[in-house]
Amino acid sequence: MARAASKTSAARSRSTKKGAAGAAVQAPKPPKPEDFDKEQELHAYREMLLIRRFEEKAGQLYGMGLIGGFCHLYIGQEAVVVGMQMSMKDGDQVITGYRDHGHMLATGMEARGVMAELTGRRNGYSKGKGGSMHMFSKEKKFYGGHGIVGAQVPLGTGLAFANRYRGDDSVSITYFGDGAANQGQVYESFNMASLWKLPVVYIIENNRYAMGTAVARSSAETDFSHRGLSFKIPGIQVDGMDVRAVKAAGDLAVDWCRSGKGPIILEMQTYRYRGHSMSDPAKYRSKDEVQKMRSDHDPIEQVKQRLMANKWLMKTN
Repeated sequence: MARAASKTSAARSRSTKKGAAGAAVQAPKPPKPEDFDKEQELHAYREMLLIRRFEEKAGQLYGMGLIGGFCHLYIGQEAVVVGMQMSMKDGDQVITGYRDHGHMLATGMEARGVMAELTGRRNGYSKGKGGSMHMFSKEKKFYGGHGIVGAQVPLGTGLAFANRYRGDDSVSITYFGDGAANQGQVYESFNMASLWKLPVVYIIENNRYAMGTAVARSSAETDFSHRGLSFKIPGIQVDGMDVRAVKAAGDLAVDWCRSGKGPIILEMQTYRYRGHSMSDPAKYRSKDEVQKMRSDHDPIEQVKQRLMANKWLMKTN
């Protein structure tokens, strides 16, 4: 029995390193983050701070009853979209789920238009009819904003198919969360993307909680970078609280796709400071946990401290 168990264990170990049909998954080596120059640091700081302040204001307006429906804030996760956007080029597409305000702002959509949509005004990006979760911008290649968990993943895969069909080198940046990673349509998409070697970067924003359920309680495999192995899709874990680490991984991922190697997964290990939505009191975690993440890992504070250390940003009264 012991010998049989040993063989089973060895087989399981090998299976985590091989894709379908026993072919090894040639995962790229995780990149080492490089220091930003002054312009990169300032750009990252401005973009992340814009998202933070926008979301704080959105939360305030929701509390005043000026924003209806659901509202999911991106506070704490700003480094993910800003770092990825720094890796992209014109023509690359972005698609995400319902926690989408930060993604819109990072693509260059105007804060005024996004806020107008949140408050149901005609000059919003969806004429005031889409609200928080359903915005779109053809000009900025932003394809939503989707309210159904995981529903954007097949669409993002379709965008990558369109890129390949047209013969251009654009890449689809498809975001989804750790909760959506357990949806069946995600794996249908993985299968097709790998089969056809589609240029899609699957970004799993692991903020540790699927609504109010911790990752360890909802996912048998908690290393989301491994989720594509059986489809021959390599994955990398990334410090999603460090904008430099995100950009380094983003550079590698988009180059991987543009070179015709097919899809790749980036697991962004991040954290949301607020509840799942504005109606979530977040009693499933302690205030000490949230405060420790804020004090030790805040993505904006990290950049601010580097700017001040280099005397690129000065304190003012």
